[in-house]
Amino acid sequence: MFERFTKDARDVVTGAVEHAERSGAERVDEGHLLLSLLDRTGSRGSFALAALGLAERREAVAGSLAAARRRGGLTGADAEALSGLGIDLDEIVSRVEAVHGAGALARRGGGTRRRSGHRPFTRGAKGILEESLRGALAHRERRIGDEHLLLALACRPGIASGVLAEHGVTAESLERVLWGGGEAAAS
Repeated sequence: MFERFTKDARDVVTGAVEHAERSGAERVDEGHLLLSLLDRTGSRGSFALAALGLAERREAVAGSLAAARRRGGLTGADAEALSGLGIDLDEIVSRVEAVHGAGALARRGGGTRRRSGHRPFTRGAKGILEESLRGALAHRERRIGDEHLLLALACRPGIASGVLAEHGVTAESLERVLWGGGEAAAS
């Protein structure tokens, strides 16, 4: 599949690995892919993010990703929904952290790192790569670009799609910006 990736898409994957390394994560996840996309300039994906106003809100997106990780993967929308049921998620996280330490609910890859130095991808991040292929095929494109990775992040349920939605970026808005409408769904 990687032979189909454009240089921009490969750079996103490389950047995601670098984000994981800088944050001390054992595995590359969807959030790392999103942060890497936000670092890009001059590509279709970066154009779409800029057109939707997300490029200048990179720090807010990074903060939303960090908050979702701290809450064990629950996004701001999840916290709001729980609040509607009378459940204070921040209070629960604070209590867990008081007993188990800061970041106790954050998903960190366990213990060992492969000898090769290779940083593996989480199941969710692998799913994004697979979804990007489906997105490219749905648009009758032979190559997988960073725009397909971005669309996959918005389409596939998870922290990244939740954070994108919190910031007003949906699969439908990406379809409009990138292809002029919702003619083909990537999922």
